[in-house]
Amino acid sequence: MALQSRRSEPVGNESLEDWKFIGAGGFGKVYKARHKDWGFDVAIKLIHHADGAVMSLCQEANHMDEAACPYVLRRCGIYEGYPPKGGPSMQRGIVMEFMGRGSIQTLQKDLSGPPPWPLAFRFAHHVALGMNFLHQKKILHQDLKPCNVLLNDDLNAKVADFGLSMVSTSALTSNTEMTGVVGGSYKYMPPESFDISYKPVRAFDVYSYGVLLWSILNGEEPYPAADRPRVELRIPMGDRPPCETIEQMEVEGLKDLIDLMKRCWNENPSERPTFECCREVTESVLSQHEKDVPGAVYQVLTQLASPQSHQHFNNNVVFRSAPRMRKQSNDTVDHPIRVKNPVSVPTKNLTVADKAKFVDENRAVLIQSVSEVLAIAEELGDMVHPEAYSAIEAKTTSYGQMRVIYQKTLRSGGDVVKAAFYDALKKHHPRLVERPGG
Repeated sequence: MALQSRRSEPVGNESLEDWKFIGAGGFGKVYKARHKDWGFDVAIKLIHHADGAVMSLCQEANHMDEAACPYVLRRCGIYEGYPPKGGPSMQRGIVMEFMGRGSIQTLQKDLSGPPPWPLAFRFAHHVALGMNFLHQKKILHQDLKPCNVLLNDDLNAKVADFGLSMVSTSALTSNTEMTGVVGGSYKYMPPESFDISYKPVRAFDVYSYGVLLWSILNGEEPYPAADRPRVELRIPMGDRPPCETIEQMEVEGLKDLIDLMKRCWNENPSERPTFECCREVTESVLSQHEKDVPGAVYQVLTQLASPQSHQHFNNNVVFRSAPRMRKQSNDTVDHPIRVKNPVSVPTKNLTVADKAKFVDENRAVLIQSVSEVLAIAEELGDMVHPEAYSAIEAKTTSYGQMRVIYQKTLRSGGDVVKAAFYDALKKHHPRLVERPGG
């Protein structure tokens, strides 16, 4: 079957050089290559040989043409040729613009947590713009998640991977029957989609966007230990990712974004906002931080270029990060969060109750700021149950380790354990518990 597309002139091997394998998925493989005539790198998505694969490729190519906008990945052409180590058969694929900074998912791994606030807000807005454009074109995405939001060299975000895209039945005026199989990644799928008779509508993507917002703001995947059967069971019962930590942070516009996130993952599809509404909220939030975006971009790119790419950020108050735990460090690093009062208390004559109160009242800031988590856990000794200690060691970020300490040790240990935690904190992070100049 010939590929029918408005950009039907194929790109062949004679035009490409410097092939490099990037990754693979259920659809096939993705390569990076340099186009000799165009003079820049492109990404080439090759599909597996399977029934309907060529038609699916054609559909995806046409969707990409219809969705041409700055916030949706751009198609450059159709590939027909014999890729390196691809066997004797000719293969077909889509030639797309190459996004040099990977995806939001890879950035989260490189930063060991979320990006600075201004950049997180820009990601949220760019995705809302891209998805609003798709829905205006009556196209569903159906697989919106961090690895399908790609980043260019300037960390601008674009919605990508239309492998599951289809024309929205909720946007059609006719009674045309939609074909295809409900797909997507189960952690980002709405509760109604687990019904075997469900047919996707635009509210599907809106729910996915809500969970994506949570991932952007927290710098991690939702439900890290949950398999598909458990998610299918619990999501229809009302379970959603935890919001306690970010709800305690005082950052301009963050509350509006959290409210939007919760509206997007509403159990009732009819009560979820449209992407037109989403982009209005994200535009308002971003406008409050837009002047800080260039600094946030520079900060992240500088860290990514560093040989020690997992070092902590050193930000002003509008930036923040959740850094990777460093086992040996004498640095005291402030991970800034905009709060009404700095984390500080008098250092003299504190009672056990005073210390426990400090630990409770500054939970959100301490979770973000403490890096010497294992050292503090060692100081606590038998107060940390072996099971809790193993859970702390299993976390790859200090942010995650601190959440375990609060959930498994401090919550059940009472004031005495919290006071001991305070003393260990004073030893390893004195600036977090002392008044300036105290």
